Amino acid sequence: MTAVTTALALSGCVSLFVPDRQAPSTTSAPTGESVDADLRPYYEQVLRWEDCGDGATCATATAPLDWENPDPGTDIELALSRHTASGTGQGSLFVNPGGPGASGYDFVKDSVDYAVSERLQENFDVIGWDPRGVGRSSAVDCKDDAGLDAYLYSYIPDPVDSPAYIQKATDQAVDFARSCLENTGPLLEFVDTASTVHDLDMLRAVVGDEKLNYFGFSYGSDIGAQYADTFPENVGRVVLDGATDSSLSRFDTIVQQAEGFDSAIRAYLADCLDTPAECPFRGSVDEVLVTVDRMLDGLGASPIRADDGRQLNPNVMTTAINSAMYTEEYWPYLSQAFAEVMQGDATTAFVLADSYFQRGEDGEYDSNLFEAFTAINCIDYPVNTDPAAIAALNEQLRAIDPLSDYDTLGDVQCANWPFSYRGETVEPVTGEGADPIVVVGTTNDPATPYRWAEALSDQLESAVLLTYEGEGHIAYDEKDECINTPVDDYFVDGTVPEDGLTC
Repeated sequence: MTAVTTALALSGCVSLFVPDRQAPSTTSAPTGESVDADLRPYYEQVLRWEDCGDGATCATATAPLDWENPDPGTDIELALSRHTASGTGQGSLFVNPGGPGASGYDFVKDSVDYAVSERLQENFDVIGWDPRGVGRSSAVDCKDDAGLDAYLYSYIPDPVDSPAYIQKATDQAVDFARSCLENTGPLLEFVDTASTVHDLDMLRAVVGDEKLNYFGFSYGSDIGAQYADTFPENVGRVVLDGATDSSLSRFDTIVQQAEGFDSAIRAYLADCLDTPAECPFRGSVDEVLVTVDRMLDGLGASPIRADDGRQLNPNVMTTAINSAMYTEEYWPYLSQAFAEVMQGDATTAFVLADSYFQRGEDGEYDSNLFEAFTAINCIDYPVNTDPAAIAALNEQLRAIDPLSDYDTLGDVQCANWPFSYRGETVEPVTGEGADPIVVVGTTNDPATPYRWAEALSDQLESAVLLTYEGEGHIAYDEKDECINTPVDDYFVDGTVPEDGLTC
């Protein structure tokens, strides 16, 4: 998932210090390395950086739609933003905030102080880009704002597995997939992570770096791990925080994320119950989970209408709960949301859900995050439609997650997607021959469970593992010096952290 950077409307304002920076170069100087003749126009293109506000410069690169069959007539565009090094630069540091579908362009342009430390900003040109399918790059487009509301905030009141439910859920998935294909066109087939990895290698060469320095958060770690597997000789200093396990099937991913969110919800409730003056619940954690489950059932029978006319149904409330699990800073807002729902008020629940979906107060979506998220996931994994496998999945999920009902459709959206995974099976990465890679995991991360960081560090032959003991998604943004200092030392000085360091 995504490294959460969207500020809730409830949050206070902060003032950010922006250091003076050297005058940025206006054009890039590609490495000029040897590549196949049909790829030279891409690897040898010169970026033209222009002022785009917030102290950043921005540029647009060109990439082939299909890396296996480059055709200039079908080229796509990749949007980049850059904050040049405020000190003596060591080259570029590419950053990706995750998703899939999050905007690296916005992450760096608007939030560079959140993305990386001042020390890294002193030593590197920090570059963010929107991967293919995302944001300002050639992007996936499925629905207008009203259509996204209908898709993301929908709820089918029929009993799961009833013929009516199955038909409505299937029709919804088919309609969304058809809209994505009609509005996106041929790009929809080529937004897979493997294609993004090739884009990233091209961008590395275009900005003039012999090796890739890269900081990937959440799904951004998947990009980095697959890059190390595809281009191990080009790996420079790479950190993967909130690491994913690229070897898992889609069903295994769903099960382990469900375990992660269940653990996080239990941690939230334990914390809430320890402060009874601020907690809307009483009893044990298990008793409160029963209460919340009944609350969700009640919202299914009688949704709460918000001031803008939208209805708080079980799906929206579940999204609000999950949104608050990404960081402990959101836990008080979740307690507030629960208290309000008990009084028939949906205000804070919608604030949490809207922040997760990046929906503004005006009803407009700030990005195409969830359109790209669906498109990328549906072709990054083989789709399993075997009824026995779906039944086994649901049995596991029901044992883990007491707050949701699961139907017999499995991944109904990807099962009805117009394009599929191009391989046969998902294989572990190895990064054989790559320079040392730093993998970072948080012990109670709900979105990318800690076991994924352990698995990835085992798979990558040159990896070392750093462990942050705590809550929330991503360790580096917790600003704990025990994690951030060795990460920064590694990027700046090349000092490889001690494997197994725990903070």
